[in-house]
Amino acid sequence: MCRVSTILKAMPPVRQQPHSPGHLPVHAPAHHAEHHFESTETVRDIVIGMSDGLTVPFALAAGLSGAHVRTSVVVLAGLAEIAAGCIAMGLGGYLAARTDAEHYENEHQREVRETRDVPDEEAAEVARVFQGWGLTDQQIEPIVSAITSDEKRWIDFMMKFELGLEEPDPKRAVRSAATIGFSYVAGGLIPLCPYFFMQNLDRALIASVSVTLSALAVFGAIKARFTGIHMLRGAKQTVLIGGLAAAAAFLIARLFQ
Repeated sequence: MCRVSTILKAMPPVRQQPHSPGHLPVHAPAHHAEHHFESTETVRDIVIGMSDGLTVPFALAAGLSGAHVRTSVVVLAGLAEIAAGCIAMGLGGYLAARTDAEHYENEHQREVRETRDVPDEEAAEVARVFQGWGLTDQQIEPIVSAITSDEKRWIDFMMKFELGLEEPDPKRAVRSAATIGFSYVAGGLIPLCPYFFMQNLDRALIASVSVTLSALAVFGAIKARFTGIHMLRGAKQTVLIGGLAAAAAFLIARLFQ
């Protein structure tokens, strides 16, 4: 306890913003339900895989249709692209998750070394976190003493509140790769479906555009619902992006035909 007091006295004071009484509620409401959505890692992976899966094969199919190839060529090229995209996107998700895990482990080891080599400085960093929340030195002192009395609790606190890092799930990399890959395949098959059943290229293209833009609108609305923006806005955004990509591919193919 004495060491914590010494650390707090040696630290420069943190200016605290005064609270205006007019902005403080006199009584808390009797019934208050908060509705928050925290985007899970799985939802983010589905969004990544599905958005690219809907857009890239759609643009490819439109481009090949603009070049007036046979529907069988569109199907084969589309399936090849979906396979390649699934592997590439899944591998990207795996490597990203592995990088996060390695970064967390490196920072964790650094915090272990610092709490053992320079404990006073690390204790001062704990105190600064609470000073930023507006607590006084008298309030902070027992809290810092309690946190620094246990090394694991101390390190976990520093990882979360100093560095803003959460311990990653060890199975995250494999699960992320599988989720992104399967989502890419699911999205990529949608623009190709009409080419499976129609021999006429123009009709297949029209059907693909209709089906894919509808799927993009639904997907955009669902994504917007999860991310907290207006569903109509989310639908417009995804339809615009997918439509522009397909139109660009189609026009380029026609231009250089």
